Amino acid sequence: MFSGKFIKKNGKLVYNGPQDKLGYEIFMSKIPEGQLVEMYIDLADTNHSKAQLAKVHACIRELAKESGYTFDDMKVIIKETSGLKAKSFADCSRDELMLAIETCVQIGKDQFNLNL
Repeated sequence: MFSGKFIKKNGKLVYNGPQDKLGYEIFMSKIPEGQLVEMYIDLADTNHSKAQLAKVHACIRELAKESGYTFDDMKVIIKETSGLKAKSFADCSRDELMLAIETCVQIGKDQFNLNL
């Protein structure tokens, strides 16, 4: 999965920074020839982005598949671990969603040897 930021300059979308470029290159290197890829592009806003929301849900879905938990059970685990138990992800700030994504990455790495 790749999530990055781009900025429009001279009529084109360009990487917002070197980390975005590196993340894109790593993602592209792992895609086999002929693989269908789904993209979601949205405008960033100051509170949170729909891409962050989509990413946290995609991470939870992958963790659920790997762990045997249901999606809803894994979502509760991620919310509790990130300290967001009483909040809907849709109501979370950019920083709170980033915390939830990082929690998913860490749980995936530590418990399931999964690279999200």
